[in-house]
Amino acid sequence: MGRISISCLFPASWHFSLSPVVLPRLMLPTLRQLLLLGILAALLGLLYLLLVPGKGQNIWVREDKHYHRHLARVTDVEATDTSNPNLNYGVVVDCGSSGSRVFVYTWPRHNGNPHDLLDIRQMRDQHRKPVVMKIKPGISEYATTPGKASDYMYPLLSFAAQHIPKNKHQETPLYILCTAGMRVLPESQQEALLEDLRTDIPVNFNFLFSDSHVEVISGKQEGVYAWIGINFVLGRFNHVDDDHEAVIEVQVPGGDQQETLVRRRTAGVLDMGGVSTQIAYEVPKTVSFASPQQEEVAKNLLAEFNLGCDAHRTEHVYRVYVSTFLGFGGNAARQRYEEQLVSNTVLQNKLLGKHQGESADSPILDPCMPTDFEDEVGLPGQKLHLRGSGDFDRCRLLLQPFLNRTNETSTSLNGVYQPPIDFSNSQFYGFSEFYYCTEDVLRMGGDYNSSKYANAAKDYCATQWKILKERFDRGLYASHADLHRLKYQCFKSAWVYEVFHSGFSFPVGYDNLKTALLVYDKEVQWTLGAILYRTRFLPLRDIQQESLKGSHSHWHRGFTFMNNHYLFLACFLVVLLSILLYLLRLRRIHHRATLLRGTSVQWLEEGLGSPDLPVTL
Repeated sequence: MGRISISCLFPASWHFSLSPVVLPRLMLPTLRQLLLLGILAALLGLLYLLLVPGKGQNIWVREDKHYHRHLARVTDVEATDTSNPNLNYGVVVDCGSSGSRVFVYTWPRHNGNPHDLLDIRQMRDQHRKPVVMKIKPGISEYATTPGKASDYMYPLLSFAAQHIPKNKHQETPLYILCTAGMRVLPESQQEALLEDLRTDIPVNFNFLFSDSHVEVISGKQEGVYAWIGINFVLGRFNHVDDDHEAVIEVQVPGGDQQETLVRRRTAGVLDMGGVSTQIAYEVPKTVSFASPQQEEVAKNLLAEFNLGCDAHRTEHVYRVYVSTFLGFGGNAARQRYEEQLVSNTVLQNKLLGKHQGESADSPILDPCMPTDFEDEVGLPGQKLHLRGSGDFDRCRLLLQPFLNRTNETSTSLNGVYQPPIDFSNSQFYGFSEFYYCTEDVLRMGGDYNSSKYANAAKDYCATQWKILKERFDRGLYASHADLHRLKYQCFKSAWVYEVFHSGFSFPVGYDNLKTALLVYDKEVQWTLGAILYRTRFLPLRDIQQESLKGSHSHWHRGFTFMNNHYLFLACFLVVLLSILLYLLRLRRIHHRATLLRGTSVQWLEEGLGSPDLPVTL
């Protein structure tokens, strides 16, 4: 009986022979068995891709991955590992009007991807507390003695130097940025203070510090930095493909007008303090102007900048509108309101011979005060008595003239230019008074709903003062709410409503405003946006170092960490294909052997059964 010689697909050393008689039927599958085997192998490969750590998980948790990544950026409360040699540091001093604060930031080595920004976080000490220190008064108090400016700054910089490893000082950038308090000083006094800092700080500290690292920034710059900081924490600069994130089409500033870029939608910022109100948001499309004068004004309100490290890439180019309105804060607006109320009443009493408001028996009814609340306003020699009537709608009407709106198109408070907002595809965060007015008393902070907010404010204004006072004594309001808040809550509720809807022209049905005190439970300062912007070119150093390692190292690293799963699957398929070909080969050889054996037997049987041949003797 013949034997089957196996030598295909294998090296010569693997050559061996099998008898078809002893060849198991399992090694001779049918086509249906081969098909089932292929399907089983494909399912095993798919199962591998789903279960290998990190690969399958990314498929199922893609929606939450980026949220948690940026949530960790601010909720990470672990102490900074100062022994890590790959950690970098940066220092920013915020020189405000009432005091100065130093912030220390840290970030790991850049990953070498030009699409990503530095992962900057606030440094935390061994007790897991943010490395921040504040001193009073503001540096502007030394305007007449500029030689003391560096002495004033010394405690802040010493505090930062103690927390940063000494071997890192020389490569740690230091920025001293002055705001409102310095802006009001004459330019000569500003320069004298800054010059003292430029001269003495390099003598006492070894930080990376140059003349351009200390300056008085404008309100526009401060607003842009705040916008950058908040959107960075929210993860809006991570332009990854995510079907669950809202996106916008952007016409890149300075580029082809026909060129559009689709990327993640950024958030606008509304901030109302005691004196001023500010708005900042991205303007994704090129805007047109009603007049040359309006275009000139717009140039001072629109900031165009590239937040990425590569000036030739456009994915991090932004056009942001920033406008600050002095006198439109909550306290300043109330002061303007009271001044007009006093002047109108005095004039009316003089013309009509009345004595309204001159005594508690004939008070002026103020719809912007809680019902039955009594107060005195005006100068010491010209005091007038007020009594609240608690009419929210009436108060709103009285406040509208204080917005100084004009009939011109694309304008907001005080007739200032405002680019159009795509209300159907936008999101805003409201801070400071926007949050206090909705949360401290009304307890409605978070997602803003105009009708619910107006109804709650209306009820508050109409409630008698003695009842409000009882609720306050029982602790029914926020812990930091005081009697001053209760007294002016009615007025400020109406003022915030009018600024938002009448001043900035947001529709009454707008439902994408979130009022907040913190972002991800952490305070976000404009200093974060400042250091992110001013260190934006630092990743180039790490990217260039990566490129110097050669294209092979890039290929090897990318191949190892990005495509190892695909390599395994490819090898698996090659082995599977080899097995299938081997089995097919066995089946074909077996089939041929069977045919050959059948032919031989038939010939033999025919030979044995043939008639006898005639024999001639």
